Amino acid sequence: MNRNMSSWMEEVLASPHKKAMPILSFPGVQITGDTVRDLVTDSSKMAACMQAVANRFDTGISVSLMDLSVEAEALGCSVRYSDDEVPTIHDPLITSFEQAEALAVPAIGAGRTGQCVEAIKLAAGCITDRPVFAGIIGPYSLAGRLIGMTDIMVDCYEEPEMVETVLRKGTDFLMAYAKELKEAGANGMVVAEPAAGLLSPSLMEEFSNPYVKELIDSVQDDSFLVIYHNCGNIIPLLPQIKSIGAKAYSFGNAIRLKDALEVIPSTSMVIGNLDPAGVIRNGTPETVRQEALTILEECSSFKNFVPSSGCDIPPASPLENIDVFLETVREFYEA
Repeated sequence: MNRNMSSWMEEVLASPHKKAMPILSFPGVQITGDTVRDLVTDSSKMAACMQAVANRFDTGISVSLMDLSVEAEALGCSVRYSDDEVPTIHDPLITSFEQAEALAVPAIGAGRTGQCVEAIKLAAGCITDRPVFAGIIGPYSLAGRLIGMTDIMVDCYEEPEMVETVLRKGTDFLMAYAKELKEAGANGMVVAEPAAGLLSPSLMEEFSNPYVKELIDSVQDDSFLVIYHNCGNIIPLLPQIKSIGAKAYSFGNAIRLKDALEVIPSTSMVIGNLDPAGVIRNGTPETVRQEALTILEECSSFKNFVPSSGCDIPPASPLENIDVFLETVREFYEA
């Protein structure tokens, strides 16, 4: 469904009653009866899961499966699949500058990217009561999967040209992928760039920000809103993060969200940041309520704050805990 996403965000920011926008997709396996492996390899099941989640939970947005192995697999990495857990990259692909130079940028449709685009098309056709967001990995986080997270941290100093080569090719691929997701009907996308949270401010300005900004600028307009997601300890990096130009930001529970709200401009939406694993997945309904209230009480005075999970909610998270989170948010704003 086509939407003016700039107007939509203005309405969200102006509303005194915020609706929670958790990064919620994989727990839908408990509703559909599929395995995680089923979802990540079948576009119709991906879309059905998104629709099942939208039918079951009254959230502000619908978010596609946050599977950060998709893009690396399309570029040649091997992936380990599981019935119960989100796929992971098996081994790095790039270990030398020569391999970086030889890395081919595939057409969209390689690996599972075609299935993900088709899933967005199907989901956008049936979920019409809220915006539909696609998920995509950020450029530095993609490069980290291609090179290896430990190696890339060293290579930023010792092999910067190799890293830049991988970043350039990866960003070109991501821009093409983002445009396909937009064309398929997504109202926006969540750009997951968690690996950049490990960088220093100067390294972030060199190896993440320019590429993230290029990706965002290639698709963001009044009809398409980008949420930048980073679940690391990003407080020292906030000056860099706020400069990338996303209309919205999602931060994890590694930080006190109020600290970010004090830095990010009030014209940009900031969502977060209930702990998805420690609280939603492994907590009790009471701990979910208590932790959610703490965030709400600290952050609700900021008009650009929207309650959310701090990251993707794990597949096996109790549905009751998700219900309690949404109920707590609703009751807080209605009080």
